[in-house]
Amino acid sequence: IKQKFISYSCCYDCCMRCLGGVPYCSLVATLLCFSGIALFCGCGHQALTETERIIETYFARNLQDYITLAYIIQYFQYVIYGLASFFFLYCIVLLAEGFYTTSAAKQTFGEFRSTMCGRCLSSSFIVMTYVLAVLWLLVFALSALPVYFFYNMDATCHTIDVLTETPASINQLCVDARQYGLLPWNAVPGKACGMTLSNVCKTREYQMTYNLYIAAFAGAGITLMALLTYTVSTTYNFAVLRYLGRKGIGARC
Repeated sequence: IKQKFISYSCCYDCCMRCLGGVPYCSLVATLLCFSGIALFCGCGHQALTETERIIETYFARNLQDYITLAYIIQYFQYVIYGLASFFFLYCIVLLAEGFYTTSAAKQTFGEFRSTMCGRCLSSSFIVMTYVLAVLWLLVFALSALPVYFFYNMDATCHTIDVLTETPASINQLCVDARQYGLLPWNAVPGKACGMTLSNVCKTREYQMTYNLYIAAFAGAGITLMALLTYTVSTTYNFAVLRYLGRKGIGARC
């Protein structure tokens, strides 16, 4: 019985050491970043494709009117591929850095000593993550623009549906894609008005595109939250690595 108790106690202590060495802040930030980037890149890519289809079908008749928009959409889709790959690798690196600076490193390799190389690496991650958070704040703001456009379009369609029940003219209610910079000013027709616009809002392509842009906007917000969490955790880990590492205390964030 005593031997079993000692065995269980050793297993319990081992499990507690493993759990105590998990960088929970970095782990949560990694999960947030993966989910946010998946939403932003996946939904954003499909939303751009559907947007091109809507513009081509309802707002432009000549290929030359939206060819520039098609090239821009294709360019942004390639950028999305790069963003997905970069953030996947960067999050893995930050998670590995979080594990390295926990007390698990001390328990595994013995007495922990912070080196100049380790401190420089940690400070580099802090600067890079901070810069990424600032840049992603701009991406987050830009991802709100298509949501704003589709929100205005949806509100106009709702007004048209209400006015169809009253003897009022609805042909003056329009959504002009040219004023949002999606098409050149000489594009024909460039806008949709009245019942034509209402019918566009009732299509499956419009509803799906609107929902995809909302999901991409939410994904950008989740990714921004993950980057801010990474900034906090890497800063804390660097502080512990710098000031308490010589005393044998590991970071736990």
